[in-house]
Amino acid sequence: MKAVFMTDRGKIRQHNEDNGGIFVNRSGQRHAIVADGMGGHRAGDVASEMTLLKLKELWEGNAGIETPEQAEEWLRTNIGEVNALLFEHSKNNSECEGMGTTIVAAIATGLFATIANIGDSRGYILNESGFKQLTEDHSLVNELLRSGQITKEDAEHHPRKNVLLRALGTEEKVQMDTRTIVFEEEDLLLLSSDGLTNKVSEQEMHEILAGEKKLDDKAADLIRLANDNGGEDNITLVIVEFMDAGSSGDTEC
Repeated sequence: MKAVFMTDRGKIRQHNEDNGGIFVNRSGQRHAIVADGMGGHRAGDVASEMTLLKLKELWEGNAGIETPEQAEEWLRTNIGEVNALLFEHSKNNSECEGMGTTIVAAIATGLFATIANIGDSRGYILNESGFKQLTEDHSLVNELLRSGQITKEDAEHHPRKNVLLRALGTEEKVQMDTRTIVFEEEDLLLLSSDGLTNKVSEQEMHEILAGEKKLDDKAADLIRLANDNGGEDNITLVIVEFMDAGSSGDTEC
């Protein structure tokens, strides 16, 4: 298994409210996270950083995941715990009132990858079948698109594109989506904040990920392209590449 994490403030924002990383449990399994904080400077910073640090702590103490069911339960239980932590913090600290964060997180084992998401940070897979989005945005625009009220072209430039229907930490309870996929040699998993997906097309992401460069160069190219296309938001991503047991498992980050 190889993986790379990168984040960039972008060209417009004064602060980076995104957080993310790749963490390893006691069995050597990867847990990758991208969290896009919301609620303004400090509040967004706090929400995404608290999320990252708590999940890192919980994952590094985990002995190992053997089945997709265990992975989904781990994500639901522990992301739910983080939601309660953020909600309580926002209630008790006026400067963080209303804070929250999106999250897309993946547990990657030697046989499968399990993804959980809340909000509009996304997960994609590149495999022998092509490049495909694995997650569904929890946003107003996506609901309008799904119900047929707007077209995909309308959605790209909709004035309420950033309105979320779900976020981590904004309510006492939160619903999340989970999905497990088979992870085969040379498959690539991409997790990203909307600072990337709002600025780089799926075709462009596909072309960069399918290229011959190293993972860290692919990550840098994606961030560079998002900035070249405006860079109005923070840009954060994780790329995970599956390799067989005989290959190097070093994390490139």
